[in-house]
Amino acid sequence: MDFGLVLQTDPPASRVISLMKRAERNGFRYGWTFDSAVLWQEPFVIYSQILANTSKLTVGPMVTNPGTRTWEVTASTFATLNDMFGNRTVCGIGRGDSAMRVAGRKPNTLARISEAMKVIRALGSGQEADLGGTVIRFPWAGPDARLPVWMAAYGPKALKMTGEEADGFILQLADLYLTEYMVKAVKDAARAAGRDPAEVKICVAAPAYVTDDDSPEALAHAREQCRWFGGMVGNHVADLVSKYGTDGGMVPQELTDYIKAREGYDYSHHGRADNPDTQFVPDEIVDRFCLVGPVERHVEKLRALRELGVDQFALYDMHDAQESVVDTYGSKVIPAVNV
Repeated sequence: MDFGLVLQTDPPASRVISLMKRAERNGFRYGWTFDSAVLWQEPFVIYSQILANTSKLTVGPMVTNPGTRTWEVTASTFATLNDMFGNRTVCGIGRGDSAMRVAGRKPNTLARISEAMKVIRALGSGQEADLGGTVIRFPWAGPDARLPVWMAAYGPKALKMTGEEADGFILQLADLYLTEYMVKAVKDAARAAGRDPAEVKICVAAPAYVTDDDSPEALAHAREQCRWFGGMVGNHVADLVSKYGTDGGMVPQELTDYIKAREGYDYSHHGRADNPDTQFVPDEIVDRFCLVGPVERHVEKLRALRELGVDQFALYDMHDAQESVVDTYGSKVIPAVNV
């Protein structure tokens, strides 16, 4: 199993770069960041420095979207980084929950994501693409250029499209039941489209907090540091409920039940451990969606995820133990999982 580190691009950027260097030293192979132009600093500028200060790390957004940048600019940025550093980027893409809403726009449609994925992948891989009637190609892109595009998804239509079109699937939760359910949906869609399901990489992303023991005090603190994640996922679930309802069988009940007490969401606290809008998230959801507890709990759950077909675990590191969790994963968790 591969491991990735996920960060927000809060200033100073030097800290983001330092944590990514630390991750590579500890056996992480991917470095991901949020991409929301109003809330955080520009990730692609920071990627150039991460790539320059590491030797093997693959970097990319979790996730960008087709609405905040024109597609040829997104593709050109990836292609330039790959030309400079040797095909060490991946394009994670989704609807643009925070990026679009904070800027006063609606998240992108699946049809728009589909079209954008095709254009960005083609241009980033040195091929031609049709920009609404104008066919272009980057004349400077080398013959070895390549850009995989991984799609974030939860709902049935998005899961189907991921299996049909994307190079990878990003699932932002680590619940075993839901992972099995959604990975199967993606793989089945890939198979039905005539693709080899094994070609679609599976990335589960969630917060991880390692405690010294499983005492009530230690677990309570870990849960509070990760509760924000249930609120972030709740934004996507609320969109699914508004579209599909709660009784149609289109969205698993395990996802819809916990957001019934959700009252609102302030994006100024998005992805932060002190988010006051996530108190509706129960401990059970934190335990199911995240990885909390002593090392052995992390190893057990990661092995279970791997058995479900997960190729990468991407660790959200937004809490008060950033360095220690990266180090503990490097010294104890990753070696035990990949023994």
